[in-house]
Amino acid sequence: MDETGVRSCASKNAVAKTKATATIFMVSNVMYTAKPVLEIDLPWLTEINQPTRTRRIPSVLTKDEVAGLLAVMEGETALLARLLYGTGMRLMEGMRLRVKDVEFDRHVIIVREAKGNKNRVVMLPRSLAPALRLQILAARASWEADRQAQRAGVEVPDALAVKYPKLGQTWGWCWMFPSPTLSIDPRSGIERRHHLFEERLQRALKKAVPLAEIVKPVSVHTLRHSFATHLLQSGTDIRTVQELLGYSDVSTTMIYTHVIKASTGGTASPLDALVA
Repeated sequence: MDETGVRSCASKNAVAKTKATATIFMVSNVMYTAKPVLEIDLPWLTEINQPTRTRRIPSVLTKDEVAGLLAVMEGETALLARLLYGTGMRLMEGMRLRVKDVEFDRHVIIVREAKGNKNRVVMLPRSLAPALRLQILAARASWEADRQAQRAGVEVPDALAVKYPKLGQTWGWCWMFPSPTLSIDPRSGIERRHHLFEERLQRALKKAVPLAEIVKPVSVHTLRHSFATHLLQSGTDIRTVQELLGYSDVSTTMIYTHVIKASTGGTASPLDALVA
């Protein structure tokens, strides 16, 4: 590929309205990276207009809407929904929670290997402690049944699995929300107990939304958005919220301040002055 070919490819992707923004960024990045390989000087590449990444204002529930939503949910999925809203954890962070990472004495939960392979500490809602203790009893029964049947242990990080082959059989590494059924691990081919599948909570939440008479779009991630927004509304500083969410850049957390401004109606409409 010569300079003309590179220029044509870059320009075509930059102006194509049907191209996904992520694809355009990918093409441009590859071209910058490939410069030494192509041995082509590309000073004009910086002149190509790249799309800006727009951050959408997330859908956020009011406190009353959250209360109404949780009120119509039942069982294990209700506990999970309360846990995600009460801690700000992502869906898979809650699903992959292990017994050893719930510290009742300190009222904290350790979120391990989260997005970006980082660990963080979140609060353990005191109001959830009794229900979580009951959940641990249910998980214990599942774990004891697996040990009695001499089944394979739960999945653990690869490096630890090599160093400690039986680590997955220990109680502390058991899932807080184990699946009621066994399944085949697609990577190892071993039959073992997985954590609860995320689709179960997603389906339960989808069913609960109309029952709670909520008309705005709601997903499991909406609980996390609502957690952050409600903390900021209650006066929690933005740096603390950033740490609880596990964001490396505070600017990512700033989106919730826009949600608050939009929802509080701080600026009066000129129409109200006319009809007052």
